[in-house]
Amino acid sequence: MARRVFFSFHYQNDVWRASIVRNSHIVEGTAAAGFQDASLWEEAKKKGDTAIQRMIDAALMNTTVTAVLIGAETAYREWVDYEIKKSIERGNGLLGIYIDQIKDRHGMVSLRGPVPTPLVHARAPVYVWDSSKFGDWVETVAKNAGR
Repeated sequence: MARRVFFSFHYQNDVWRASIVRNSHIVEGTAAAGFQDASLWEEAKKKGDTAIQRMIDAALMNTTVTAVLIGAETAYREWVDYEIKKSIERGNGLLGIYIDQIKDRHGMVSLRGPVPTPLVHARAPVYVWDSSKFGDWVETVAKNAGR
């Protein structure tokens, strides 16, 4: 079953790696959390925190799973924490995926960063990216969340 997955990650550092995960065509990704036009994010930032929250909340609509793509600095991003909190409130299945070994556009891997605190508190499973297992992980957390 195709699941609509919300991808949460550090845009500036990890958009390339996140695109590789999203474009694996294993699950259906949402258009948000860094996958929509960067200019929309910049426009929301100009309007303030409430506009960013509305944008994130809208992107979470109709999703059943949130995948937090963990790069070197993901755990330090305020909006990643918000996305996790809202995902929990929605009842989404939740998982973390280390993406540090996925090469960026320059062919470089990254440092492995810590797991975001809200993900730890939620006791969400955390995996190392493996395209052959990602669909199963998504399905498992969705079912465990009753989605």
